[in-house]
Amino acid sequence: MTLLDTRARTGPIARINPVAKLGASALIAIPLILTLDMVSAAVALVLECALFVFAGIGWREFWARTWPVWLAAPLTGVTIALYGEPSGTVHLEWFLVRVSDGSLALAGATALRVLAIALPSVVLFLTVDPTDLADGLAQVLRLPARFVLGALAGLRMVGLFLDDWRALELARRARGVADRGRIRRFFGMAFALLVLSIRRGAKLSTAMEARGFGAATKRAWARESRFGRREGVLLVIGASISSVSIVAAVAFGTWNFILGPA
Repeated sequence: MTLLDTRARTGPIARINPVAKLGASALIAIPLILTLDMVSAAVALVLECALFVFAGIGWREFWARTWPVWLAAPLTGVTIALYGEPSGTVHLEWFLVRVSDGSLALAGATALRVLAIALPSVVLFLTVDPTDLADGLAQVLRLPARFVLGALAGLRMVGLFLDDWRALELARRARGVADRGRIRRFFGMAFALLVLSIRRGAKLSTAMEARGFGAATKRAWARESRFGRREGVLLVIGASISSVSIVAAVAFGTWNFILGPA
């Protein structure tokens, strides 16, 4: 399930206002962005796993939706290990590659940091409906209605990309031009999809303007977006995860404020 999938969820987090999910993700991510150490990232990741249980998604779907994160994290770590700033004992040196104790420690911290920042964002937004998100942005955060409605329309259109891609593929096969040159075919289809998206966006913009969505008047919303106790609890949980991870890093002496003096 993604932002564009509106199937009902039964987990406690699924019924929480999307604005609170945005806030919780930010509260977890910001402290981890400001430091680069293994302890804070590991502690945050462990605490997040307890939070994932209440998201209302099965393990099969969890792995299916988060596998890009699990793939990107070790790849990022390998890159840092090979090309990161060397320090301590050097284990391997060849041309631009230099693997040392410092680069390995930095690689481990980076991989855990990617997981700790990306996983809660992905899991929390698996249960978000675009219309609920738009209601929350407009009624809770008081963002301009023109911006909110435009973003909502754009999110709704993203779900059509896969259908458009399949239609383009079938059309090319029917014309006999999809049997060879996979790389060339991919770039050709990507360009065609880009053109199709621009045309659809222009038509959608004109239609919305014609229906008065761009008017500078105060809009009424069909559904009320509530922000109450459950949302406050989620924000407290997000702040607690960040606080515990920071305290643990400081206690173990690994806190590394990346914006501090060199």
